[in-house]
Amino acid sequence: MANNQNDKKPQTNIEHDDTLTTRQGHPVTNNQDIRTVGNRGPSTLENYDFIEKISHFDREKVPERIVHARGAGAHGYFETYGTVGDEPVSKYTRAKVFQEKGKQTPVFVRFSTVVHGNHSPETVRDPRGFAVKFYTEDGNWDLVGNNLKIFFIRDAMKFPDMIHAFRPDPVTNYQDSQRFFDFCANSPETFHMVTFVYSPWGIPANYRQMQGSGVNTYKWVNQDGKAVLIKYHWEPKQGIKNLTVKEAEEIQGKNFNHATQDLYEAIENGDYPEWELFVQIMEDGPHPELDFDPLDDTKLWPEDQFPWLPVGKMVLNKNPENYHTEVEQAAFGTGVLVDGLDFSDDKMLQGRTFSYSDTQRYRVGANYLQLPINKAKKRVATNQEGGQLRYENDKAPGQNPHVNYEPSSLGGLKEAEQVGKEHTPKVEGELVREPIDRQSNTKQAGETYRWFEDWEKDELINNLVGDLSQCDQSIQHKMIALAEEADEEYGRRLREGLANASKDGSSMNTLGNKDAEKAPKQAEDEGHDSRPY
Repeated sequence: MANNQNDKKPQTNIEHDDTLTTRQGHPVTNNQDIRTVGNRGPSTLENYDFIEKISHFDREKVPERIVHARGAGAHGYFETYGTVGDEPVSKYTRAKVFQEKGKQTPVFVRFSTVVHGNHSPETVRDPRGFAVKFYTEDGNWDLVGNNLKIFFIRDAMKFPDMIHAFRPDPVTNYQDSQRFFDFCANSPETFHMVTFVYSPWGIPANYRQMQGSGVNTYKWVNQDGKAVLIKYHWEPKQGIKNLTVKEAEEIQGKNFNHATQDLYEAIENGDYPEWELFVQIMEDGPHPELDFDPLDDTKLWPEDQFPWLPVGKMVLNKNPENYHTEVEQAAFGTGVLVDGLDFSDDKMLQGRTFSYSDTQRYRVGANYLQLPINKAKKRVATNQEGGQLRYENDKAPGQNPHVNYEPSSLGGLKEAEQVGKEHTPKVEGELVREPIDRQSNTKQAGETYRWFEDWEKDELINNLVGDLSQCDQSIQHKMIALAEEADEEYGRRLREGLANASKDGSSMNTLGNKDAEKAPKQAEDEGHDSRPY
């Protein structure tokens, strides 16, 4: 009887003293993947572990932005071509912002660094934020992305961990490259982005001469409700310029606001920066013929298979009148879409859509959308009430002021009439917490390495060796293995560089700044004695 199955005690998740838990004390059995329908998505609202993790992360700092704190911004307009390549844009989307050739839509753009604080230098090795708010006739559309076209991770569950690893150490309060590489070496999907960030592409020369990208995969929806997958790309008409470490150090020594000053003075002088907007289009679906998943943010869509098609241009022609009220309080969210634009099942996009707007409600306040910089340039009528710093009553003319609910027969707000057919993608699959199938973590990193010019390769290897040489050997071995898998030369040069590198430094440096740990002693040795007063 002792062996009877019914006599066995039910088992729960096994935990130890070092087991990760939620704030509720629940052992975390999967800290890599949000819960989705099938391993490609979409995600579901009952992702409790993720929502607890990301909503706490959104509230970690007060009141500075958690990421993208250091920024500059400008006003301008977007002018549509009315076409996508040689075809009418209406074939793919009914969004009004793209329809009429020559139509101009007001925009506000915020550029930023990602990891460091509000007054950090603009020469840091870091991706750059590139966020555009379109004040369209159908309401606001936010296209929130970066200068680089890919990202470190493909699942939003890992976002807080990634930023924690990249931000300053919680004990010393300065960045430590070993923490950065510890996370990246154990998250092989980061390797393509590491290849870009440690090359000169990790330090753009300024904001005017850098690309922009939506990074995530979105959808366009036409009048018939048919959708296609979309990638957005901003190309600067001023050309693209990046810096080496030595050049960045020299610039930082003279001016740590150089990129903000460059943007401001260019606009003041009438030298208005321009970008052309391109899209790549792919039929919706898993595309098993590709060796990567089109919803994977760590991947580029090959241009020879999915050509860049021009759809419009953006011109920035007006500086902010006040930094705080416009640049600092500007609030963006990936969920801010207008009719004709839609979400894909991209796991990072789904996670960001909750996180970004949740952060703004916390950082700026529940009524952040009533601020002029964030407010839609059209009528707004809601049943929302109260909240801190509320100063407008979002009611329609003639609306019964006693009715702040819907539906109502007493003069309340009504639903809008939908004209275009709703996009209704079919979703079927088991709810799972799994990574996507086609990960191919290093192939595109190898292609990017081979695409680099020789000076970019040299800078990449020197920067990687400088930081990795001060990291634990287990981390070095993992990074070398990823480089070897990506490209034979890449791996060989990294291995040889690390074998010959000096080990007498420290990893406690900002990324790519070799010998930065010597600066405190240098300051003491070179400081000039002064008398007290």
